[in-house]
Amino acid sequence: METMGIDFSEQFDGVYLGKNVLVTGHTGFKGSWLSLWLHLMGANVIGYALGPATAQDNFVLCGLHNKIIDLRGDIRDTALLKQVFEVYQPDIVFHLAAQPIVRHSYEIPAETFETNVMGTVNVLDAIRGCSSVKAGVIITSDKCYENREQIWGYRENDKMGGYDPYSASKGCAELVAAAFRTSYFSANSGKAIATARAGNVIGGGDWSQDRLIPDCIRAFIKQDPIVLRNPDSVRPWQFVLEPLYGYLLLGKKLLHDGAKYSGAWNFGPDFDSIAPVKKVVSLLTNFWGSSPGILSAAPQNAPHEAALLSLDCTKAKNLLDWKPRLNLQNALNYTVEWYKNDRTEDVYALCERQIASYCKTCTSLVESDFSPP
Repeated sequence: METMGIDFSEQFDGVYLGKNVLVTGHTGFKGSWLSLWLHLMGANVIGYALGPATAQDNFVLCGLHNKIIDLRGDIRDTALLKQVFEVYQPDIVFHLAAQPIVRHSYEIPAETFETNVMGTVNVLDAIRGCSSVKAGVIITSDKCYENREQIWGYRENDKMGGYDPYSASKGCAELVAAAFRTSYFSANSGKAIATARAGNVIGGGDWSQDRLIPDCIRAFIKQDPIVLRNPDSVRPWQFVLEPLYGYLLLGKKLLHDGAKYSGAWNFGPDFDSIAPVKKVVSLLTNFWGSSPGILSAAPQNAPHEAALLSLDCTKAKNLLDWKPRLNLQNALNYTVEWYKNDRTEDVYALCERQIASYCKTCTSLVESDFSPP
């Protein structure tokens, strides 16, 4: 699958070419980018998810429903989910379907736990019962850790926790995956399961409520002031393709040598991309070109949000040969390019071009050769 001078399949030694790859949550932000990348590599992508949230989502504007098997369903529907496994016989599963918003979890705690915990149970149980599946990558969150507001990054063997329902549900999902791994997916089971924890992922096509970048973009478009709830909160910011590259590397390793690569993995940015909210907004405003102003106005009785969170990715760097390629400015530049696209360029072509550009950075011998779009 060679386009734009890039052989996307060879980027991962052809491991995904012709494979049946099930992506849960494929209509979501990260899921759409992952599904597109897998399609470019020649995988037979089967997507299973609820419908996209808006008509402006990346999944819709890329026309992915015409390029992959696009199935609608809830991961809490065990019968339908198992039927998908039986019919399509996936070789590998990337599980991204979730209730992904921290603040929403305060409003819908039961649904958050049902989706993020029992949904993960359902996916893992379907993997257990499907002979074709050789590997599964379960996507959780950096918020799965017990956050002690420490200045150094959390490692994969740190304690699980969660102050709010969302964070706790992701910690629970990690425990569920670990229990399935030890109970059913031993070294001689023929199946390998890993979990992946990423930071605050940004990029084109995310219109979620109560996320910084989408909230800022909506303010820019409407020419409204940007309202910051917690301007001094520090987060690990990364462009969407950075963790996805890690997920794909991990999937490849699981298919080749699953016992060695099972377990938990962090995929976060380097230190210079761990920054407070107010810095991110300032840089984003400069890239956009104009802003009607910024307001720091945390609402009264606002739900708790962590002030400091970062990841230690030494394990992925040493064992997967993965590392972040883009700094914060590069990530924001890519992101603004997507949102400022006036549709003179087809969105699918834009995403393909960004993936191709990113792939070149992963094969470049000199990281400084990279120039953002």
